[in-house]
Amino acid sequence: MRDTLLALAHFPKDKLDKVDTEAFLIAAKKCRGWVLTMTTAANSGHPGGSMSSMEMYLVTYAISNLRREKVEETDRDYVVISHGHTAPAAYSALAYLGFFDPLELLGNFRRTGSPFQGHVERSVPGIDWGSGNLGQGLAAGVGYALAQKKRRGEGHIFVLMGDGEQTKGQVSEARRIAAKEGLDNVTALVDFNHIQISGFVEDVMPVQYKRLWEIDGWQVYECDGHDPSDIYSALKKAYEDDGPSVVFCNTVMGKGVSFMEGIPDYHGKALNKEQYLRAMEELGEDPSILEEALRARRGPLPEGRRVSVSAPPIRTGHPFTYSRETKTDNRSAFGKALANIGELNYKEGSSSTPILVFDCDLASSVKVDEFANKCPQWFVETGIQEHATATVSGAASCGGVIALWADFGVFGLTEVYNQQRLNDINKTNLKLFLTHVGLDVGEDGMTHQCIDYCGLLRNLFGWKLTVPIDPNQTDRITRWALSEAGNICVAMGRSKVPILTREGEDTPFYGENYVFRYGAIDLIRDGRHASVFAMGHMVYRAVQARELLEKHGLSLRVYGVSCPLSIDEKAIEEAAELGPIFTFEDHHAETGLGREIVSKVQSLGLHCRVKPLGVWRYGDSGPFDEVFEAMGLSSKALAECVLKELEK
Repeated sequence: MRDTLLALAHFPKDKLDKVDTEAFLIAAKKCRGWVLTMTTAANSGHPGGSMSSMEMYLVTYAISNLRREKVEETDRDYVVISHGHTAPAAYSALAYLGFFDPLELLGNFRRTGSPFQGHVERSVPGIDWGSGNLGQGLAAGVGYALAQKKRRGEGHIFVLMGDGEQTKGQVSEARRIAAKEGLDNVTALVDFNHIQISGFVEDVMPVQYKRLWEIDGWQVYECDGHDPSDIYSALKKAYEDDGPSVVFCNTVMGKGVSFMEGIPDYHGKALNKEQYLRAMEELGEDPSILEEALRARRGPLPEGRRVSVSAPPIRTGHPFTYSRETKTDNRSAFGKALANIGELNYKEGSSSTPILVFDCDLASSVKVDEFANKCPQWFVETGIQEHATATVSGAASCGGVIALWADFGVFGLTEVYNQQRLNDINKTNLKLFLTHVGLDVGEDGMTHQCIDYCGLLRNLFGWKLTVPIDPNQTDRITRWALSEAGNICVAMGRSKVPILTREGEDTPFYGENYVFRYGAIDLIRDGRHASVFAMGHMVYRAVQARELLEKHGLSLRVYGVSCPLSIDEKAIEEAAELGPIFTFEDHHAETGLGREIVSKVQSLGLHCRVKPLGVWRYGDSGPFDEVFEAMGLSSKALAECVLKELEK
């Protein structure tokens, strides 16, 4: 029976015959028994929605070309699950189709240390996205679909969703992006069982479900979600039409067990032993498998899939070097380097890895407009839709392209923090370039001042953060980030930054011989009386403060920090031997570089005073120099603070 289902990849038949349909129904009954077994063994889970989604899962995985031996390949179909709490159904369908041993699943669902977590995760072979919050799966599917299109791949993307999540704004954003980009390689399926955790969907938040998809430019189909032949026929039409499509599958919560059907209580409630025996009798399945599952639950843990992150090869070119006389800003240096890299690879055509640059209506401000002009097929304008863009770009980076999203700090990180958290969990390869961070946003004022980006990214486990010091270092960091594996955030201000030179020379500090190394702290100026660790563009102000202190016979050592979440301990130890340490940043003083240095000094057992200088309130609206002075972050303010501290 399993082989019958596996033979249906990419719709070899116009419609299912009786043998095919019977094979699906047998599989669905078996898998429903597994759903009840694993949730009862774990005493938790979501059996009701898993029962209603079962035929959707079986038919989708069967008609896709996703197979156990293909999970690590890039050119294939992808299945993204948005209503991740129906993991029991997804896992059961995959087990039935041979992705892993069913008993391995039944005994380890929601078990500590097991890959079979309560919501779908990429640690399970066949799961392409860990969905977490509802409403994010469609955006992930759109990201995979974009990657396939730009790579000229033939893979089709299927996104399985619940009806309750249809009201979320990110779903609407993703629909519009798919329609705008003409993604005929994405099909969504909605489990329309009319029930969510608080009751019936029509009561919780009534909307015109199908009309929303039609308005946003999608083809809408409908089928009986428990009739495999009807699902197959609807999916075949959706697969073959000219645009993005959605199939509304009319289903019944708890399908297959009379006392569960249509009852909201079973959305997230496992059956007890007595209920389990009754349900398995109705299904005609052997209840003794529960005892096998419980025994397996005490046995060795399965390993699961190890998801690795790699950076597709691209040409990064040769860095530009700006002379001391150059007047420019870090964001412009980023834009120039990006356009250069894009042009080098774009000219190679189909043989080159696509570099997809995502923009949310800020191309000229975040300096990706030159890239857009030179590489129009690789530029993706998603409009003012940051939540979907964060997920779309993240998922695209898992589909064999380089994905870069440039945005203001408050939009690309603060606003979409949860999406970036899920990108971290999903081990994406996103390059996030933030401009207008810190107080350096011009006259836009406190709502646009991203003064929390270090603290936010510190909470995550896989992200790397760099804060370039001047345009020369920005150029080199840009080229490094695009060729380095993993999620990388590059944070820059808005204003022009002086080109940093070596002491007493016109030679650029970050010139021809400089190679960026993540985590390195640069000794910009040596000193004898105290040290300051300055982050990013604050370094030149620290150098100016050093010059002011020289008039008082004091020598300030200046360190340049471009990687605030990866501090070189050797530099901290050297500074502690010299005397007091100051930190200098236009970031929240309690969550940025200052807090990181204080923590390092404590953990290393060093004995020295540390004085953090940073943002201590929401900033003002005005010219950046005036805003910095009002916040006590001018070069003069730093010099006065050092002088006062040394006089103690």
